[in-house]
Order: sequence, then structure tokens, then C-alpha cells
Amino acid sequence: MINPMQQVVIATRKRGSEAVITALQDAGVLHLKPITGGPLNTGTLAGQDAQSRREDERLLARAESTLAELGAYRPAPAPLPSQSEWESVVEGAAGPVSALARSRQDLQADLDAEASYGDAVRALSRLAGGLDRSRRLSLVPFLLQPSDNLGELDAALRTALPDRYALATETVGQNRVGLIATLRADRDAARGALGRVRLGELRLPGRFDGMPLSEAAAELERIREGGAERQRRLNEDRDRLAGAHGPVLFAVRDALKDRVAIHDVRAVSARGKYSLAMQGYVPADRVPALTAALGTFGDAVSFELHPVDEHHDAGVPVQLKNNSYVRPFQVVMGLMSLPKYGTFDPTWVIAVFFPLFFGIIIADIGYGLLFLLFGLWLLGKARRNEGWDLSFFGAYVPPATLRNLGFVTNVMAAWSIVWGFLTGEFFGTLLEHLHFFYINPELLNNLWGWTGIRYPEEGSHSGLIPILFPRLETSYFSNVALVFALLFGVLQVLWGWGIRIQQGLKHRDTTHTWEGIALFGGVGALICLAFATRAGQDFGQFTNFANPLVWLMYLGFALFIVGYLRVLRHYPLLPIELLSQGGAVVSYARIFAVGLVSAILARLCTDVGWSLFERIGFLGLILGIVLGAVLHFFVLALTLIGHIIQPLRLHMVEFLNPTGFNAETSPAYNPLRRLSPASGQAK
Repeated sequence: MINPMQQVVIATRKRGSEAVITALQDAGVLHLKPITGGPLNTGTLAGQDAQSRREDERLLARAESTLAELGAYRPAPAPLPSQSEWESVVEGAAGPVSALARSRQDLQADLDAEASYGDAVRALSRLAGGLDRSRRLSLVPFLLQPSDNLGELDAALRTALPDRYALATETVGQNRVGLIATLRADRDAARGALGRVRLGELRLPGRFDGMPLSEAAAELERIREGGAERQRRLNEDRDRLAGAHGPVLFAVRDALKDRVAIHDVRAVSARGKYSLAMQGYVPADRVPALTAALGTFGDAVSFELHPVDEHHDAGVPVQLKNNSYVRPFQVVMGLMSLPKYGTFDPTWVIAVFFPLFFGIIIADIGYGLLFLLFGLWLLGKARRNEGWDLSFFGAYVPPATLRNLGFVTNVMAAWSIVWGFLTGEFFGTLLEHLHFFYINPELLNNLWGWTGIRYPEEGSHSGLIPILFPRLETSYFSNVALVFALLFGVLQVLWGWGIRIQQGLKHRDTTHTWEGIALFGGVGALICLAFATRAGQDFGQFTNFANPLVWLMYLGFALFIVGYLRVLRHYPLLPIELLSQGGAVVSYARIFAVGLVSAILARLCTDVGWSLFERIGFLGLILGIVLGAVLHFFVLALTLIGHIIQPLRLHMVEFLNPTGFNAETSPAYNPLRRLSPASGQAK
């Protein structure tokens, strides 16, 4: 749910405003809203306040750049030095860190040059044979691609420098490097000949440009031999500096951020000669914390709380507040924008249906157990307060996020295992081969006979647990499984338009109310039409008024027509939108289709291994287990992202689009809070 907010206005003396703002940082409940316009000053600070802000921001930038050069994660907290020592702390670390950073950058540039030009320069040095140090001769190096014609260059040189040049080449990798030796006075003519055949002189980067080839080759060789060791030593120096300066730098950086935040609060407040006024929002359940923080100032601070205008105020922030089961799924909601304040929070819908859809798609006990192990591993790291370093993706997942991901993964795994028991799948059909699961035709006919399907009575079946949802029996069960998936579409699409109607009534928005009524009725009518006519096979049902679905169909179309006429000016293409919403219902067929593909692939993986066992015996058993495991791994790795994205897409698009969720949003609740420990104590 969306946590209700209260709007608050705070007025205080200007000379004591820093203490008040610091108290608000300690309380950590006030989401500030900038004040613009009015009789008091707003916006950019001036005078001494502006100077103080510039000094703090400069020192903060220096601290952050130093921390970035150290590349350190936040270490254990360190005591915060007194404010008078902050500058010396930052500059004391910035000097050696900057020098080290320059050394690392220079070395990296050398390593890059060696990797790109080392072999070519060594080959050119061999071709030069010491002529690169001649005072009378000049050497022009160049690079030849496999498609370049050396004969064209030779012809151009004969024309420009008849009998006054020497040309040599050597193969380096897939390319060739070449060297033109000529008199110093003819150097420009040699370059001109290169240009006429669309070649250019090879210039070395950075400090290597201008070096004699033999000297450059020697330097690059030295870098190749000792560069890695030097880089290791520089990294050790950086780690040592990070250990020595990192903790106190983080502490000073946080304190500087707090001071800059105080300046920012003043900048977004209304300022008079003696007074300062702020406004913002506070969650209704955090009002006592705000009252306690401001109450310590007595008459020096006055504040007023009143309900927010959820109908017209677009600046009200959103904080989601859910129970312990739904809260971890807010990490999934992080993939979407926040809901608009005053509307609804779909997190609990996702918490219920997302893992359910995933479980229906996977529906395999073996795969579910693998997900369960992965979820437990995530929870174990979170319990040990360890993050997950995904540096190859440039990401680091903190323990709190791992805890939520682990919980969500375990719920998804649980549904996969439950549905695996219903479909009788354990790494495909492995347990069916072992007669643990089996088909019981009589039970299936009793269970699903009301749908009109009958299981063909063929062969004998035996086992321990009967399969209740035989999705792999495609010729028998496909239609039932497909309609089962579509029923979720019927539920969620109609539910979405029902929410549209409810929100329209709540905000007294007649346009959205009638739009919702029209499409709720229209979609309902299409669904009734599909069921009443058996997917268009019997249009004679249009006049079968003994069928209640026919009455519901006509009622739905009537609602659509009335609603369409009421919003015709705003939504003239609503009939096309109705067809699109019919497609949204059909889109839920992907639960059946993707799940069936997953099941068929899993069955193929297991059947390949099982056939080896049946043909070869014990050796086939070993080979079958290994081959089946490898195939299952690759199939799961290639299809897993799709199994996760499809349920997410159904919620993001098919369910949430009708509600208007994707059309409006509100800012996230971001309260003013202190980063550094209070009273200079370590956190």
C-alpha cells in the first residue's frame, strides 16, 4: 500500500536554522518540497551563506574524487575528526592518492601502447637495423592491411623518389608493417607517396611519438617484461592508501554531505532577514518523530500539519508500506516507476501472481529445487552481511537487496515445486520413467471430464503419485491448459479496468470512469462472446437467450457503447483499443505456451539420457546422467530469462496499462537524513 502523507510547513529563526535542519536530519522523516515565488527570498544563496556553501562543496568534491581514485568500498566506520581538521584530512590523503593515480594512468597508457604497437615497433626496429639513429637518413614507418597493394606504393615511390629510397616490410599478425628509408630532405616526398596510395605514416602514441624506433622498441619491451609487476605494486600501494585513509575519508565525506545538505535546504526554503520557512511531506505514521524533533526548540520553531491534496498535488512523494511477505517484492517493483500518490500500489498483486505464473511455467520439481538452493545461497550471504560483487556487470548487490532477492527466489521455487507435483515433472520426465509419477486415466477423466475431454484408454499405467495436470499430454490436455492460462488474462485485464473505474470515481474523473466502464464492459462482452460461441464455431448462440453468457455479452456491449459515447471526444479510437484489450487477454496464453516449451525441452533432455541407459546399460546410465545434466543446464540457462520476463511483462503491460499506472507517477519519498554519526561518534 501507499503510505499516507501529511503536508507540513515549518518556520524558524534564521540564526538558529542550522540546528533545526540538523535536528530534521537526525529525525530523517521530512521530504522537502522547494518553495518558489512569494514575498521572501528563495533560490540561490547569497553572501556569506553562498561562500560557505562553495567551500564545503569544493572540499566535498575533493574528498569524493580521492575516494573514487582509491576505488574503495565503504570500510568499517571510523571516528569523525573535528570540523577544523577536515581540510587537512582530505588534502593529506588527496596528495599521495593523486600522485599514485597519475602513475597508474601513465602505466596503463604504456601497457595499452605496448599491447597495440609493441609487436609492430619491434618489427620496425629490426627492419631499421640502426638507421633510425642516422643523421642523414629518415625513416617513414607505415602499416599495411591485408587488402593493401605494396606494388602501388613502390610505384608511387619510384615516381616521387627515383633511386633515392629503400622499401622493406615484415608480417606482424594478420597485417604487415613497412619502412621507407630515404634522405631527410626527401621525407615529405615519401609521406606524399604514402598518401597517394591511401596509406599514412605510423605515429606512436604519447611519449613514444618522436622516439627512434630502436629506443621505442626497447622501452616497449621493458614495459612488456615489467609492466605487470609494476602494476601489481601500484595496486598494492593503492590498497595500502585505501586502508590508511579510506575510513576517515568516508567519515569526513559523509559529514560534508550533511553540511552541503543544510545549504541545499536553505536554498529551497523561503528566507527573510530574520526567519526561514520550509515545507515538505512526512508519512502519517512518522509525525510523532517530527514532532519530537521540533519540540525540543520550543517557541523558536512553529510548524503546521495538514492532509495532502491527493487529487491535484503532483509533488506528493510515495513510500510503499507493505507486510513482511509483500515487502521483498518491492525489489521487483523497482523495475517500474512508482505509482502516483492517491492511486494504488500493485506490489501485492505482483507478490501473489508473479511467482505463481513463474511456477506454472517452470512446473518442475528438479528445477524448483535448484532455484531453492540458489535462494538459500542468497539468503546465506545476506545473513553473513555479505554483498554480491558482480564486477563483470559493473554492479554490486548489497546484503539487504540479496535478502529480498533470496526471499522472492524461494517463493518462485516453492510454486515451481508445487506445480511440478501437479504436472509430474522432475527434470522433465525422469520420475515418470522411474514410475514415481504416472498417468491415471480414470482419475483424469473424473477430474477434467467436465470440460468435455476424455483420456484415451491405452496401455497400462502404474506408479506412486498420479499426475493431475498432464500438460505434456498435448493431444489430450492442450486446450484445457490453454484455457486455464487465459482465465488469468480474463481475471487480470477485467480487474485492471475495474481499478480504472474505481480510481476515476475516487478522483471524480468522469472521463476515466466512463472509459473504464466502456472497456470493462467491452472486454467482458468479448470474453462472453468467445465462450458462448465456442471461439466463433457457433454464431447461432447470438439468439440463444437461455444462455446467461449471451445476456452478459449484450450487457457488456451496451456498457461499451454508452461509455464510448460519453468519452467520444477524448478517445475516438476506443473501438480499436477494445480489440487491443481482447488481444491482452489472449496474451496470457504465453503462460501455457512458454511453459509447454520448457516442459518439452526438459523432457527431451531427460529422454536423451534415458535412451542411452536403455541401449547401453550401466555405461549408458553414467553417460546419460552426464549428458542429461549438461543439456538441462544449457536449456535452463538459455530459457530462464524468458521464464522470468514473461510473467513480469504480463503484469507491467496487460494488467497495469488499463489501471493508468504506467501513465502517471510520483517522486519517491526521499527524506532529509544525516549520513554522518551524530555528535561526532562512529556509527
